[in-house]
Amino acid sequence: MPGRAGAAGGGEEKFAWPEGRRAAVSLAYDDALDSQLDNAVPALQKYGLKGTFYIVPAREPVRARMEEWREVARMGHELGNHSLTHPCSAHGPGREWVPAHQDLDRMSLAQIREQVEVADVFLQSLDGYTGPRTYTAPCGDRNVAEGNYIEAIADRFVGIKLVGGDVVPDMDALDPAAVPATVPNGVTGRQLIALVEEAGRKGTMIGFTFHGIGGDYLSVSKEAHEELLAFLAANRDRYWTTTFLEQMQWVRRQQEARGKKQR
Repeated sequence: MPGRAGAAGGGEEKFAWPEGRRAAVSLAYDDALDSQLDNAVPALQKYGLKGTFYIVPAREPVRARMEEWREVARMGHELGNHSLTHPCSAHGPGREWVPAHQDLDRMSLAQIREQVEVADVFLQSLDGYTGPRTYTAPCGDRNVAEGNYIEAIADRFVGIKLVGGDVVPDMDALDPAAVPATVPNGVTGRQLIALVEEAGRKGTMIGFTFHGIGGDYLSVSKEAHEELLAFLAANRDRYWTTTFLEQMQWVRRQQEARGKKQR
């Protein structure tokens, strides 16, 4: 188990990011929405930043704009696994929109595993990448009828984002299969930047999971999104903004090396 050399205080060695940067910033976009192609991708290209797009193959925006998603991959952005049909728990307030056939609570481990495996095959047909990917759990839900399915698929992925939390408190204690992700909704650029600066003070990472950018749902305005990107581009020497896959590959190597060093 990794040690705690990255913990604050005591003059202990900090967790190292590439080229001495202070923190890592993950720009992720869930559900493959039209506003991401129309607004987020052009903004990322403008500032020379790489993002991670979690694709749901069964969604109409994917089928209707498949060539554009292929181009997103060719640009160097990551296409991540978000399941085949985006099953979520249908129980609890605000979940009336979940259809019965996509109710995660009624699914078996075999069914959700199939969802994940078929989604990977689809993604490979888009980007040609054959290595391990990253995953974001739809709605942040983790349980099928038989229990926690994240545990059953964790060894398939380099990193898994789970909704909840924001800035990672301790990189050495971080579970790669339970990386916290904040879901911005109606926030300002300044609020987004404040989370980046907090991650910089802690020497850890912040994972944004956007949905709509200037449209769709759980939306952040184009102006707030661009203000964040402009800040990150102007501070490349402080904040490492790249794909979640690349970041988690680095984190795993660092955790392993630091754990061995302290034994």
